[in-house]
Amino acid sequence: MNRQVLLFVCLFSLDSVFGQISYSIPEEMSKGSLVGNIAQDLGLENKRLVSGKAKIYTRNSDEYMELNRERGVLLVKERIDRETLCTDTMLCALHFQIILENPMEFYSVTVQITDINDNPPTFEKAEIEFKISESAVIGSKFVLERAEDLDVGNNGVQKYELKPADNFALKIHKNADGNEKVEMVLQKPLDREKQEQISLVLTAEDGGEPRMSGTMLIIITVLDVNDNAPVFTQSTYKTVVTENSAKGTVVATVTASDADDGANNKITYSITNALGNVKKLFDINKENGQISLIGDMDFEKYQHFQINLLASDEGGLTDSCKLIVDVRDVNDNKPEINIMSKSNVISEDVQLHTVVTMINVEDRDSGENGNVKCFITKELPFNLKASASNFYTLITDSELDRERESEYNITVSCSDEGVPSLSSSVTLTLQISDVNDNPPVFERSSYEAYIVENNTPGLSIFTVKARDADWNQNARVSYILEDSSVNGVPVSSYVSVSADSGVVHAVRSFDYEQIKDFHFLVKAQDGGSPPLSSNVSVKILIQDQNDNPPQVLYPVQTGGSMVAEMVPRSADVGYLVTKVVAVDVDSGQNAWLSYKLQKATDRALFEVGLQNGEIRTIRQVSDKDAVKQRLSVIVEDNGQPSRSATVIVNVAVADSFPEVLSEFTDFAHDKEYNDNLTFYLVLALAVVSFLFITCLVVIISVKIYRWRQSRILYHSSLPVIPYYPPRYSDTLGTGTLQHVYNYEVCRTTDSRKSDCKFGRAASQNVLIMDPSSTGTMQRIQNEKSILDEPDSPLEQKPPNNDWRFTQGQRPGPSGATGGPEVAMGTGPWPQPPTEAEQLQALMATANVNEATANLGPGTMGLSTRYSPQFTLQHVPDYRQNVYIPGSTATLTSNPQQQQATAQQATQQALPPPQASAQPEPPKAAQTPASKKKSTKKEKK
Repeated sequence: MNRQVLLFVCLFSLDSVFGQISYSIPEEMSKGSLVGNIAQDLGLENKRLVSGKAKIYTRNSDEYMELNRERGVLLVKERIDRETLCTDTMLCALHFQIILENPMEFYSVTVQITDINDNPPTFEKAEIEFKISESAVIGSKFVLERAEDLDVGNNGVQKYELKPADNFALKIHKNADGNEKVEMVLQKPLDREKQEQISLVLTAEDGGEPRMSGTMLIIITVLDVNDNAPVFTQSTYKTVVTENSAKGTVVATVTASDADDGANNKITYSITNALGNVKKLFDINKENGQISLIGDMDFEKYQHFQINLLASDEGGLTDSCKLIVDVRDVNDNKPEINIMSKSNVISEDVQLHTVVTMINVEDRDSGENGNVKCFITKELPFNLKASASNFYTLITDSELDRERESEYNITVSCSDEGVPSLSSSVTLTLQISDVNDNPPVFERSSYEAYIVENNTPGLSIFTVKARDADWNQNARVSYILEDSSVNGVPVSSYVSVSADSGVVHAVRSFDYEQIKDFHFLVKAQDGGSPPLSSNVSVKILIQDQNDNPPQVLYPVQTGGSMVAEMVPRSADVGYLVTKVVAVDVDSGQNAWLSYKLQKATDRALFEVGLQNGEIRTIRQVSDKDAVKQRLSVIVEDNGQPSRSATVIVNVAVADSFPEVLSEFTDFAHDKEYNDNLTFYLVLALAVVSFLFITCLVVIISVKIYRWRQSRILYHSSLPVIPYYPPRYSDTLGTGTLQHVYNYEVCRTTDSRKSDCKFGRAASQNVLIMDPSSTGTMQRIQNEKSILDEPDSPLEQKPPNNDWRFTQGQRPGPSGATGGPEVAMGTGPWPQPPTEAEQLQALMATANVNEATANLGPGTMGLSTRYSPQFTLQHVPDYRQNVYIPGSTATLTSNPQQQQATAQQATQQALPPPQASAQPEPPKAAQTPASKKKSTKKEKK
C-alpha cells in the first residue's frame, strides 16, 4: 500500500491555530487501517489530543474516518469505494477538520482516495444489432457503444479489440473533452449473398494490474442497398437548463437528415449514454429529436451533462452527435450553520477576546448565491470574527457581569448574496458563571434599635439584613459581631448576633441607670473564596422602666438621733416648715415626683405641696397644738405602675429650744424602749419555738423507743412471771431514809438467752437522799456487786404491811398538803412558776420511761428549784405509804389495798398484746446529783 502525506501548515494571527494536512490512500482499505500519524504530522503530542478532546468535524466524511486520540493516529472507519464516493471526478478526496479545545484549534485534513483496478470495463448492452446494406461503401463508419469503466486513469479503458476483423476494422477517436469515440469502419464490401449475418465481438480492456476486460456481441444483418446515412445538423449541441426546472421542460431539440427516400429516409433518435444519471434525467423523442427533462435538476449535484445522441434510418445507417447541457444555479439553498465547538458556561471574569464558539458556514449554491456573511443580531458583549473561509469564531468583546446578565441568548444570522437573499440563524445559549466580586451590602447605612431595660436575657432586639448580588455560595451571608468594648466590657457580653439570620439578641438584662446606649459593629461576610465583607454600625438605645422608687434626700432619716423642724407658735398661715427633697434615678415621666401627706398628728395644721414637697401651715398655730407633731409624707413617681417612698418629718411646735429638747428626748427614749422590747419579744418567741420543737422530737423518739421495747418483750417465747420481793437495807450515814428499797424480777433458768433483759443492779432502784453520804454510796456499790452474781445468797425480806404513807402524806411539790383527791404532783406551787421553771418541767417529761423507776435524791418528782435541800425529812412517816417503782400502786397496811396494788402491778408487768406501753407520770427535773445517777443508769 502506497500512502502519500502532504503537510501544509498555515498560521494565522488569530486566537486559534489553523493548519492543513493531506494524505493519500487507496480505496478498499480494510477497517482500522492506518491512514497517518496525525499527532506527529501536526507536531502535537498525544496528551494534547486527549486534553483537547480532539474530534473529527465533517459533514459527510465522519463515516469513513476515525481518530484515535490516545495513539494520535487516523484510522479507516469503514471500507471506502471510490466509485461510490466519487462518480464523475478523477480526483476523489475526503475533507474534514480536526477540532481541539482549551484552547480551541482546528486543522483541515484532506484524504485523497486513489483508484485501484477493481472494476472491469462494461458495455451497456451485451448485444447490439446493425443492419447494413450491402451497398455500403468501403470506409462506412458505424458508431459503437463505448465501454464504461468505473475506475479512472490507467485503470480505465485503455484499448478496444474487434474480432474477427474480416470486413470491419476498429477506429478510436479522441475527443477534445478527453472522451473516446469508438467506430467500426467497413473495410471490405458486404455481400449479402455470401453472408447475410455477421457476428463480431468487441472487447474493451483496461490498463490495471491485473488487467480486466468486457465484451459486447455485435450482430450485423446485411440489408439491401441503403447508401445514405442520416446526418445531424451539428456535431455538438449546447444548451442551458435552470435547476429546479419543472419536469417535462424541453431542454433542446436535435435534427438529422437522410438523403434517401422512402423507408430509408425515416430517422429514429436515441440517447446512447450507458452510465451516469443522463437517462434518469433526460429523455428524447424518437420521432422529432426533442430532449425533455424527466427528473429533478439540482445544480448542487450536477453542474453539466453530456448527452450522446444517435440518429438511425431504416437502412441501419446512423450518425451521432453530443448535447452539452449546463445547469444554471438558482439561489435555492440557505446557508448551513454548523457548530464546530462551543462553551456552554464561561466565567464572568474571563479575559477579553476569549473564544466561546467556533462556527462553520456552508452554502451549496455557487457564485454570489454561495457567498455568505454572518453577524450577531443584537448588541451583545460578543463579536463574530471570520477566521478563515466559511469559518467564524465567537469571542468576548467586553467585560461580563453576571449580576447584570446571567445568561445570554446569542443569535447568529448568516445570509447569502443571492437574489432574493436567503438566510438562516442559530441561537446559542451561554451561561455566565459567578465570581465572588460583590461584597454583602446592608439594607441601611446604620441601624438604631430600642430595648426596654430589665429585659429577659436572650431577647431578640432586631434584625440586620445584608444582601449579596453574587450567586449561590458567594451570596451566602454570615453575620459576625465585631470585637469591641463598651465601658471596658466586651460587647459580646451585651449582645450576640445570629450568624445565619442576623438577629441581634440581648445577652444580659440591661439597666438604664447604668448604661443608656452603646455602639457596636456587625460584619456581613459572604461564603466566597476569598470571602468579601462589609460592616455596619449599630446603636442600641436602652429605654427606661419605672424600676426605682424615689429616694428622699432631705430630711435625712437617721436611726440614732431625732431630727425635728421647729415651728414657733406665732407662725402664720402658710409658714414654710421644711421642704421634702427627693430624687428618682429613672428618667422621663418615671422621674416626675409628687408629694402627699399620708399621716399627721394634726392633719388640719400642715399641708404638703404636690409638686415641690414644701410643708406649710394651713392655719394659725395655737397654744393647744401639741409640741410633738409627726408627719408621714409619701413621695410617688409618675411611672406605670408608680413607686413611692415614705419619709417621717418630726415637727416641734414651741418657742424655745429647751422645751423642744425635753419633749423629744422622752420621745426618743420611748421609741428606743419600744424598739428594744420588740426585738426581745421576737427573740424570746424564736427561742421558745425552738425548744418546743426540740422537746416534741425527743418525746416522740422516746415513745417510739418504749414501743419497740414492749414489742420485743411481747414477742418473746418464754413465760415471764414478775415477782417483786421486798428488800430492806439499812442505810449507813446520816441520811434521813433509813432503808434502801430494791426489787428484782425472778425469771426462768433460760431467761438469760432471751432478748428481754432486766437490770439486776440494785443501785438502779436506790433512793439516795444525801449526796454527801459516802457510806451509803459505798454500801450500795457493794450490794450491786453481790446482786450481779447469779447465785447470790442475799435475799430481800418481805415487806411490812405497816410500812406505808397516808394519802395526805405523799410527797408533793414544795410540801403541798392537798387532800386525798389531789394527785401526786398536782398540788399548788408555792408561787407562780417562771418561764424557766415551765421549760424545765417540759424537759423533765422527756425521760418519761424512767420517771417512776428512779427518784432523784431529795426530789421525789419535784422541780430542781427545791432540791437538794428538800428531802424526805419534810414528809410524814414514810412507812405509812410507799410507791413501787415502775408502777402506780402504793404499799399500804390495808390488806385490800395491798391486794389491789399487787394485781395492778401484775397487770402492768405483763401488758396485753393489744395495749401499748403504759404511760408514766412525768419525771421530775434533774438536779446535778440526780443527773449523775441518771447517767449511770443509762450506761447500765
